[in-house]
Amino acid sequence: MLLKLITSLNRSQKALIFLSVDLLMVPLALLFALLVQELPEPGRALAQLVPVLPWLLGLVGVLELGLGLPKIQLKAYEGRAMLRSLLLAVVAGIALASLLHLARLALPSGTPIIFTLGYFLLMVGTRMLLLQVVRGAYRRGNPRRRVIIYGAGTTGRQLASALHNHESIDPVAFVDDNASLQGVMVAGLPVYAPARLREQAGLRGVKRILLAMPSLSQPRLARTARLLGTWGFEVQTLPSFAQLIGEEPLLDKLTPAAPQSFLGRIPHAGALEEAAAAYAGRVVLVSGAGGSIGSELCRQVLACHPRRLILFELSELALYNVHRELEQTAQGIGVTLVPVLGSVTDPRQVRRLLAEEAVQVVLHAAAYKHVPLVEANPLSGLANNIFGTQTLAAEAGAAGVERFILVSSDKAVRPANVMGASKRLAELVVQDLATRHGTTVFSMVRFGNVLGSSGSVVPLFQEQLRQGGPLTVTDPRMRRYFMTIREAVQLVLKAGAGAEGGEIFVLDMGDPVPILKLARQVIESAGYTVRDAANPAGDIDIEITGLRPGEKLEEEISISGDLVPTRYRKILCAREARLSEIEVATALRGLRAAMAAGDVAQARAVIARWTECPEDAPAGRTRPGSGAPEPARRGRRPVKSEVR
Repeated sequence: MLLKLITSLNRSQKALIFLSVDLLMVPLALLFALLVQELPEPGRALAQLVPVLPWLLGLVGVLELGLGLPKIQLKAYEGRAMLRSLLLAVVAGIALASLLHLARLALPSGTPIIFTLGYFLLMVGTRMLLLQVVRGAYRRGNPRRRVIIYGAGTTGRQLASALHNHESIDPVAFVDDNASLQGVMVAGLPVYAPARLREQAGLRGVKRILLAMPSLSQPRLARTARLLGTWGFEVQTLPSFAQLIGEEPLLDKLTPAAPQSFLGRIPHAGALEEAAAAYAGRVVLVSGAGGSIGSELCRQVLACHPRRLILFELSELALYNVHRELEQTAQGIGVTLVPVLGSVTDPRQVRRLLAEEAVQVVLHAAAYKHVPLVEANPLSGLANNIFGTQTLAAEAGAAGVERFILVSSDKAVRPANVMGASKRLAELVVQDLATRHGTTVFSMVRFGNVLGSSGSVVPLFQEQLRQGGPLTVTDPRMRRYFMTIREAVQLVLKAGAGAEGGEIFVLDMGDPVPILKLARQVIESAGYTVRDAANPAGDIDIEITGLRPGEKLEEEISISGDLVPTRYRKILCAREARLSEIEVATALRGLRAAMAAGDVAQARAVIARWTECPEDAPAGRTRPGSGAPEPARRGRRPVKSEVR
């Protein structure tokens, strides 16, 4: 009822109440001044003041309105507002002394002084009382959320002071790591050790913790917040006041470093030069156009000024994003963008698309590439990576496409997982088609991990860093080859432009990078230190989690190790055994049967058989299958070996 009455009052009505209360305090202050003094006839003295009272009330009312006291909210009645009340009381005391003198009233000389003090105390006291009444009404009508403040330093104390007047938040205690503060009262609240946080929260009915420790490093703050979250608390973090007013940058340490800064070498940079002619003025289709590699292929192909660029993508969101990004640039240079939502595993759509758009160059980057996910979903990975490649490549050959370039992976070399095996079988499928389609130049480009791509290790480490760690490494001995997205795509386009048919191009990626070293670099580049046995006070842990299913310690770039230089620097050509047409057909038939039956074990057995390396085969076998000799490429010239 009281809360409803308070909330129904407008600002003018509240100001009128404050003015009325302050005027009511004037006669009470006069009565107080008379009662505390030893007067022979108090009743007579009070009667003498009656004619003076209206003048004093009028003067006080005018002064109060002039000072704006009725307009000050109860929760804002501090400091300067009290000084205004003191000024009003002093002026009212002087006015009383003047009126007593003019009326020639014989009252003790201390009466105006006692009146001044009494009036000031009554004004302040009534406002404090009204504030508690209003707070009580709000608490009964809207119960306040009880919170504990973690951190009893300067920021924590300022936060507690601010929340004392809050209508819906009630700070009940501090928690702090500083032993000198534990057990004392700070800002009217007790301070406890962190070990007693859960106990005190339970006793006080607290569900929310406010972190007021801006001096802590962001990783430690994130770790603390995550720990409190696991205990079931709602956690909110308060930045420092210097950060709030712009004196300190917020989270400046967490600005991600550029992926190429972790490469350990100078990225290969250069123009496509004459290789751009293979794409200029042509109709180019990029499958997986919304992915990390696919979108960069689109950007660099667009710079070659193709006639049309077809963005073929399974994900609606990824297709929308890449089309929106490239649309303005394409319009500016007169290139037509064609966004196509679909799957490379759909032969009817692929056939119609190639025919209707008269595609001349296909860059096949669509693939499921995340090893643990494909390992957990083998049939989906095999269908997309093998049969998607077989469908798109076969239809490209049937449509008379000029060039087909498969983006492959170093995980295809002696594959230890489903993803790698699927890429190896995709390579074998494309090699087989290269022997049977004289008008289409089929080639493959094999390279390692790409820094900064979706799901790659550097963005993962940076996300773990933002969460306060730990950074997870599966094995301290693990090493991987790395390239930047830009250099990998540029070399793919150069290799595809110079292909003559059936080649497996391998990109020179320098030396493999230890993943443990990479994790340390990510931590140190953000301005933090690694926490380990040698540095227990460090900021971020590195946790060794153990190898995941299908994961190898090191990847290779060639099965045979026989690599031939090409006309382009950083691009090599691998001489490797291949399967015959009959063997490829047998492998695909066996895989289709296993997938039709939903038999994961059989599917794994098929890919294990046909991706077995010649070096690993039993004595007397040069290749899996029938042992037929490697078929010669039809009508293809040998790869040029001049080095640029």
